[in-house]
Amino acid sequence: MAALAAANVVRVTLELGGKSASVLLDDADLGVAVKASVRNAFLNAGQTCSAWSRLIVPRRHLDEVVDRAVAEAAKLTVGHPLDPATRMGPLASLEQQRSVGEYVRLGRDAGLHLVHGGEPLDGPGYYAAPTIFADVPADSRLAQEEVFGPVLCVIAVDDEDEAVEVANGTPYGLAGGVWSADPDRALAVAGRLRTGQVDVNGAPFNPAAPFGGFGLSGTGRELGRFGIEEFLETTSVQLPVTA
Repeated sequence: MAALAAANVVRVTLELGGKSASVLLDDADLGVAVKASVRNAFLNAGQTCSAWSRLIVPRRHLDEVVDRAVAEAAKLTVGHPLDPATRMGPLASLEQQRSVGEYVRLGRDAGLHLVHGGEPLDGPGYYAAPTIFADVPADSRLAQEEVFGPVLCVIAVDDEDEAVEVANGTPYGLAGGVWSADPDRALAVAGRLRTGQVDVNGAPFNPAAPFGGFGLSGTGRELGRFGIEEFLETTSVQLPVTA
């Protein structure tokens, strides 16, 4: 799309993929943060560009976070979207179901620690189980590439600086979250993340705020004043100076 636009010198806005991180600092309320992070990761069966598909946690809290994440994922009954009992619906296509399955197999083959899900689900329909891998290396393919399905990577770090480094350590930069008992600390960390949008302590989506990403997540912004400005060109008018 960008190449086609460039041929005619046309401006273009691209909203692409993501590998967004939810960063839990060492003073975060784990109960609230893990629940929200898991729900965000598996929203629309993980088929959202801004899904928090990486959960970055202090190493000393890893076991507790994994236990809480698994408990939350277990509540997500997979089924037909019109069934009142369903909490997670199908993938968009057979091709996407196969792609998600390949990523799960990739994780298994790499020896990553599968703690929930991973099994194929019968149809009719293209379903995948909510799947969690724990203690995933930050440089592994599963932690670097967009799955666009219900696969969550839990990544352990030793301190705040490493958490920021890992969060920024993919080619993407679309969304993310930061959690801390100290709002000022969370805001300071949010300012260090190279990503288009950051939620602090579960703040709701703001449709008046600009939405877009860094790197492979795209260029330009949608929504808010910045979204309108993407469609505008600026003319500068100079007036003569009068004595």
